[in-house]
Amino acid sequence: MDGRLQIFAGNSHPELAEAIMAELEAPLGRALVGHWKNGETRVKLEENVRGSDVFIIQSLCEPVNDHLVELLLMIDAVKRASAARITAVIPYYAYAKQEKKTSGREPISAKLVANLIVTAGADRILTVDLHAPAIEGFFDIPVDHLRATPLLARHLRRAGIESAVAVSPDAGGVARAEEFRVRAGGSLAIISKRHPGPDASEALEMVGDVAGKTAVIVDDMISTGGTLVLAADLLCERGAEAVHAAATHANFADDALDLIERSPLERVFVTDTVPLPATGPRDKLTIISVSSLLAEAIMRIHKDLSVSALFT
Repeated sequence: MDGRLQIFAGNSHPELAEAIMAELEAPLGRALVGHWKNGETRVKLEENVRGSDVFIIQSLCEPVNDHLVELLLMIDAVKRASAARITAVIPYYAYAKQEKKTSGREPISAKLVANLIVTAGADRILTVDLHAPAIEGFFDIPVDHLRATPLLARHLRRAGIESAVAVSPDAGGVARAEEFRVRAGGSLAIISKRHPGPDASEALEMVGDVAGKTAVIVDDMISTGGTLVLAADLLCERGAEAVHAAATHANFADDALDLIERSPLERVFVTDTVPLPATGPRDKLTIISVSSLLAEAIMRIHKDLSVSALFT
């Protein structure tokens, strides 16, 4: 890319956007992103982007649909203003749990969101820990899929939590837990569970030995906290000496923070891909910023360097 680098952000996570720009030692591009009096989203760029390599930072967190529309309109505005390339930086990709049909007459929402972003005019996607890696294939444009596991493993080691049992709370997260185990040391355990209904989980059985050991539950996101606390209770029943958790996306919904506070979990390590709720106990939380990871990835994409080299 010969075009100059310009970075804009929507309203979803201004703190993360500012942290990324602090890492890059550059100002955030000026843009008006708000609402008209009738409730419709309003977007107006206040910078010339003609021929530029533009990055738009927008995490699709709550309110999800508002932030999705902001992203789509910002991409369209940049496209119509003749930017050379547009990269959508989506630290948290919403609708990711709806990546397949689980019964008849359901949408594949993650695919539809991908179609909307591509149709709006994005040329590239930069995201962190998609719930299902198959979502990469929903895009007909390049996707740079960053992993937060190395970051989480490094911080747990610094906190003195080493050679722990990495626990996957379900069969689908085994690869993530195994990567964590390789980087942090220790062994692996897997919890088998079923979903009796939406946002509800029921643990069935566990494979692996945690008796007298420190266990770390490794997951991509925390929503209601039900799965996490259920797993922590089971690990304590099996004799775990201490139980921690490490997750990328802190989507704390409802009373998740209160549930975690009352649980046997000692520490919960999460990243800042989404903003934390304004209220709720945080004594057990350790927040790890992905700003340096995203800033480095943005510069590598801009300079056409390898992004995968970040994980070697």
